[in-house]
Amino acid sequence: MHFRLCYPVLDVLRWNTLRKPLASIVSAGLSKFGKREGLSGRELFVEAAKEAFENCPNLDPKRDIQALIIGQMSESFEHQGHSAPAVSDWTGLLPVPAVRVEVACASSGAAIRYGVLAILSGVYDVVMVGGFEKMTSRTTAEVTEYLAMASDFPFEQWNGVTFPGLFALMATAHMHKYGTREEQLAMVAVKNHHNATLNPKAHMQKEITVEKAMQSRIVAWPLKLYDCSLISDGAACAILTKPEIARQFTDTPVHIIGSGHGSDTIGLYERSDYTYLNSTRYAAKEAFKMADIEPKDVNVAEVHDCFTIAEIIAYEDLGFCKPGEGGKLIEDGETSLDGRIPVNTSGGLKAKGHPIGATGVAQLYEIYLQLTGQAGERQIDNCNIGLSHNLGGSGATCLIHIYERG
Repeated sequence: MHFRLCYPVLDVLRWNTLRKPLASIVSAGLSKFGKREGLSGRELFVEAAKEAFENCPNLDPKRDIQALIIGQMSESFEHQGHSAPAVSDWTGLLPVPAVRVEVACASSGAAIRYGVLAILSGVYDVVMVGGFEKMTSRTTAEVTEYLAMASDFPFEQWNGVTFPGLFALMATAHMHKYGTREEQLAMVAVKNHHNATLNPKAHMQKEITVEKAMQSRIVAWPLKLYDCSLISDGAACAILTKPEIARQFTDTPVHIIGSGHGSDTIGLYERSDYTYLNSTRYAAKEAFKMADIEPKDVNVAEVHDCFTIAEIIAYEDLGFCKPGEGGKLIEDGETSLDGRIPVNTSGGLKAKGHPIGATGVAQLYEIYLQLTGQAGERQIDNCNIGLSHNLGGSGATCLIHIYERG
């Protein structure tokens, strides 16, 4: 008995070597990131949804949106599970089906992936994807504990290892193997802080210098305060459609032309090499093959800089440079706004903020702005192809999406 015909979506994802859109983005929205006192996660999602709806007047949300997929990492921050129908209710989408997906910090990156799959399946024509997290009402110790739940419990959490510690291990391994320097980590922070000053929705709109970053207090050597992303509140959303109907809703659709999803061991200690992430390499290979492009074709990228070393490793895993050359790439200015491959034009997780469940779709939002010419002072010229890279945990999950201007 043959089952191949039962899985048309997988066939499209594996064998689509022509650059055909998988799905199209017709609108997107983002809440202001930061310490949003007095607002719940669902209210932040409504803020993002309001922008998406207002920017797409041809869309009737109640009539056109057929499903809602959201990413959220943890019930612990607000002591609230079952968040998908709550968000659907407050957004005015009931009774459409709503579901939450969770793969730690990559939760809304997964929401994009499964929104694309829902469109490709033919079951839905229009799907809303998004994510949110309300984090700042908890103490730093509580946030650290909740985030640590995305690491291995018996061998990492139980022994007191936190995510700054895990990424510090990656940083020291990279420094030992390739000669990467602390100053190069600081350069990532300086670049992303500068970009955030041009982003009115960023959490920290504050310039810093390499000297200031280097002199900040050590969190887990070699990572210092300015090497670490922010604890933030925020939400993001996007509206996906079948490519053939996208222009019913907008004259400027952005097409998703590649989607990759990779996994690795949840425990960092189980991996043979800490200087790269297998999940990123796998997801990148899948996404680039599907999009029928190469890394050199990407004009702008949002990568998961939860810590500065993560951005440098992402440069290498995504093929923007050879292994070991990520430090040189940032030092040479290649990833700055006027560089060869601008990275984290939004300010990244480092300065825009990292409300965990919102991050993947927030990355999509920035690429959407860039490809539609709406990024203001941080707009990249001649921007046609974009990429988003969203990690979960210490790299046990990676979601990559590639976008093309319609």
